[in-house]
Amino acid sequence: MTAKPLLLALGLLALAACNKPAPTAQPEPAAAPPAAPAADTASAPAATPDTDRRTVERPTLKLKALDGSDYDLAAHRGKWVVVNFWATWCAPCRKEMPELSALHAMRDEIEVVGLAYEDIEPAEMKAFLEKRPVTYPIVIVDTYNPPEDFAIPRGLPLTYLIAPDGTVAKEYLGPVTAADIEKRIAAR
Repeated sequence: MTAKPLLLALGLLALAACNKPAPTAQPEPAAAPPAAPAADTASAPAATPDTDRRTVERPTLKLKALDGSDYDLAAHRGKWVVVNFWATWCAPCRKEMPELSALHAMRDEIEVVGLAYEDIEPAEMKAFLEKRPVTYPIVIVDTYNPPEDFAIPRGLPLTYLIAPDGTVAKEYLGPVTAADIEKRIAAR
C-alpha cells in the first residue's frame, strides 16, 4: 500500500473515532454476564438462546435454594419481593448485597431472593457466602435454562420488584438500593 492511501485510511479512522459521543458518568455500570461456553457441536445440535424473552406480568418461580429448601415466589404473595439476579464475580452485585440483606431482615413486608446467575458449584457458593453472608435465600440459576418467566439477564445486577399481587412493579438494571425499592413501594 502506498503512503497516500494509507494516510487517507488513517485519517478516516481518526475522523470516525472523533464522532463517538462523550461517555456519560454513571455510578457503576451493570456487569455483563459471562459468555456461555461453546457447545460441543459433534454431540449436540446448536441451540439458539431466546434473548428476546420478556418478563411476564405475573412471573412464577419455583427453584431449590442453596440451603435445600424449596423457593416458590407464589408462596410470598401479600408481600413485596425483590428478585435479584447477581453473580459472585460482579462488583456492583457484591456491593448491593449488604443493603438488600438489611432490607430483608428489617422489613416484614419485603422479602429478597438472590438468583446467582453463574456457573458455580454449591460448595463454591457456600464458601463465598461464608465471607459475605446474607439473610435472604440464594438460588443458583442454571445459565443454560434460566427461569422462564423472567427475561434473560443482559447485565448484572438485574433486580425485579414484585408487588404483593404478584405483578412486576419495577425492573432495575444495575445496582439498586433499599431507598430505591422503598421509594417505588411508597409510590404504588
